[in-house]
Amino acid sequence: MPGMTFRSYEEFWPYYVAMHSRSATRWVHLTGTLTGLAVTAYGLARGRKRYLAALPLIGYGTAWPAHFLIEGNNPATFGHPVWSLRGDARMIRMMLAGRDGELAVIAEKWLTENR
Repeated sequence: MPGMTFRSYEEFWPYYVAMHSRSATRWVHLTGTLTGLAVTAYGLARGRKRYLAALPLIGYGTAWPAHFLIEGNNPATFGHPVWSLRGDARMIRMMLAGRDGELAVIAEKWLTENR
């Protein structure tokens, strides 16, 4: 869905979730982000600042292939990088809170209304 424009983050949010409509995609994002955070924290604790590169490399390095291979779409990051980062954090917080089913409902609703 290239060329989508949004007036606000709240308008963008359901689209972002819809681009992660499959549970496997969301879980790959969660795994990549948490792994990147863990490697980054380890590196910083050991005084190795170069480990800061782990977060975007591992995070995006796992998330983007999930879009191409699981979802069959392009990452929302390509068109909306700041809102996508914010959306990813919100999505992961919801998943860690046990609200993955709620994300599936948001995605399905947006896809139904915008196909």
